Amino acid sequence: MKTLFVLNDPPYAPSASYNGFRLARALSKHEGNEMHIFLLGDAALCGKAGQKVPQGYYNIEFFAESILRSGGEIGACGVCLEARGDKR
Repeated sequence: MKTLFVLNDPPYAPSASYNGFRLARALSKHEGNEMHIFLLGDAALCGKAGQKVPQGYYNIEFFAESILRSGGEIGACGVCLEARGDKR
């Protein structure tokens, strides 16, 4: 089964992006499932590596790495990244 998650909430509040990554990670553990995540708007910040996670919050990078290790793909809107200071 191929599944695409389009996330648009920031990484740490509200928890919609966190829940999207959590669900994608859970589904990616089952054979035959392909996870694809696209980060749009404020969710583009979820893809930034090495973030300092606020105390008491979850680490989205952990979920992203797990999804990538299982063959999933994560993409982000280039305009959204640039608007948030990422020069990729």
